[in-house]
Amino acid sequence: MGNMFKTAFLLTALTLLLMGFGRYFGGQNGMFFALAIAIVMNFVSYFYSDKIALAMYRAQPVSREELPRAYAAVERLTQKIGIPMPKMYVIPSESPNAFATGRNPSHASVAVTHGILQLLTDEELEGVLAHERATLTTVTSSSVLSQRPLPEPSPCSPAWGAGP
Repeated sequence: MGNMFKTAFLLTALTLLLMGFGRYFGGQNGMFFALAIAIVMNFVSYFYSDKIALAMYRAQPVSREELPRAYAAVERLTQKIGIPMPKMYVIPSESPNAFATGRNPSHASVAVTHGILQLLTDEELEGVLAHERATLTTVTSSSVLSQRPLPEPSPCSPAWGAGP
């Protein structure tokens, strides 16, 4: 089953569920109100979930001069697989983490924390960024973003019990 089909199925199921709640609590008018809310939520989730996730982490856009190690690693990866260069962000956190977000490779962003930049060597950083970038080269990124618009913490983060 294709990922676009799974995404469409999930969004349809959630819309129908919301409409069911609307009908139960508000009758036919409640159902139409719930449909309008579902349409807005699906639109926002698809087109703005990347911006929401970056804003929640207080990610700041960076240039090649500000973040040369990560920029160089992502540039090498994008040239190897022939996809557009994503926007680069840095997150002001000491927790080692990185994530990629976006609905497709043309609308992609990659974010890294200060912590991961201090912890990893260039080779390790390139491996992490290759993994993150790979999630955006497939259609699965849209299904992931529409199902859970927030990135998961990495296994190196305190949420998994790692760190000081």
